[in-house]
Amino acid sequence: MSAVITPQLVDVVDTFTSVRNYSSGTARQLTTCRVEPWGLRTECPTPEDPFSECEVTWLLPDLGLRLTYLRPRSRHARSTPSVLTAVRVQRDTRSWRTTDLLLGLAVPGGTTARIVRSEEFAAAVAGRVLRSSDADLALRTVHRTLEEISYQRHDISSWLCSMGIYDSWPPMPEI
Repeated sequence: MSAVITPQLVDVVDTFTSVRNYSSGTARQLTTCRVEPWGLRTECPTPEDPFSECEVTWLLPDLGLRLTYLRPRSRHARSTPSVLTAVRVQRDTRSWRTTDLLLGLAVPGGTTARIVRSEEFAAAVAGRVLRSSDADLALRTVHRTLEEISYQRHDISSWLCSMGIYDSWPPMPEI
């Protein structure tokens, strides 16, 4: 079975209006949109997802990563892994533009992180959807991050602290 080639995914977050525009043409109002010393913190509801109530995303431009967590609807639900995705980030005073480089890491917590989306990544490289420079960047970013996280026993919070980011992950819901 061959992987489907996905067009490059580009999202733009407008920090003035707290709106995230997706490459599909849809837009979503964010409940949290804050520029932090380490990057951008966003949160948005996911009403179409029966299992998660919201998506928490941190953009870490200096690391070339997007960190995502789907907060479950039920406090009794099994937690989903956090996902680190290689991205290219461009920002100005009003917006943060991310280009998904189609390769990432799933970090379940308490067990080994694993590389994800490799078939989609390979198909995008073969189909020339991803430039060779972006493919190289994605591979370097994901492998560097996997090595760094392994030094922290695959614990994202410890890894973030080692990167100088002391905010709690996954963040608790704001009340």
